[in-house]
Amino acid sequence: MEEGTSKEPTHCADTGDGYDVLQWDVREDCEVRQILDRIADKWSLLVIALLDRQSLRFTELRRAIDGVSQRMLTVTLRQLERDGLVERTVHPVVPPRVDYALTPLGRTLHATIQSLVTWTEAHQREIAAARAAYDTRENAS
Repeated sequence: MEEGTSKEPTHCADTGDGYDVLQWDVREDCEVRQILDRIADKWSLLVIALLDRQSLRFTELRRAIDGVSQRMLTVTLRQLERDGLVERTVHPVVPPRVDYALTPLGRTLHATIQSLVTWTEAHQREIAAARAAYDTRENAS
């Protein structure tokens, strides 16, 4: 289990209308914070995106994700499996074959991630301009 992750879920906030983000954001044992930390991790986002259209083997995932170590990919897949977002299927062949796929819950998360990617693509020029303006101000000081 990941350090700082409790075995029992703690419900920190009602995330309905008018919720107070600080109610869950400052508490490390908060279930919502733990889930957000997991799914917002750069490796998790990439794994979920890659598994959207097909199941993949570990080696296929590792080749597709530039910069991920074998250990980090293993940890990421185990955490996503524990959270019910990815399923691991072991095929009874020699040598053993293991495939990873999104669960129905993971597919619903992919739709949300796709919205974030779409927003980023639509606003990337504005963000680049804001970064350039910021850097110019900082370098002038």
